[in-house]
Amino acid sequence: MPLVRHALVALGFLLIALTPVVGPIPGPGGIIVFGAGLSLILKYTGWAKRLYVRLKRKHPNKGRWADWSLRRASARRREEIRKQGQAEN
Repeated sequence: MPLVRHALVALGFLLIALTPVVGPIPGPGGIIVFGAGLSLILKYTGWAKRLYVRLKRKHPNKGRWADWSLRRASARRREEIRKQGQAEN
């Protein structure tokens, strides 16, 4: 399994590296390629998760948008909790 993990992380970095090449093509191709690469890296590496959490703490609005765009389950849970808290007030 570690070989598969390393291959998926390498694929994630490759996708991020390809983003500037795909970016000029009409449509949202560059954003999708970057998001796919980032999600692979975040899923399979601990250091990237820690860096991402640090970024989200420093810039909560950017982190919220990034979570939404990556369709992270943790973002959906936090959003539901936030909505419940607003409904109670």
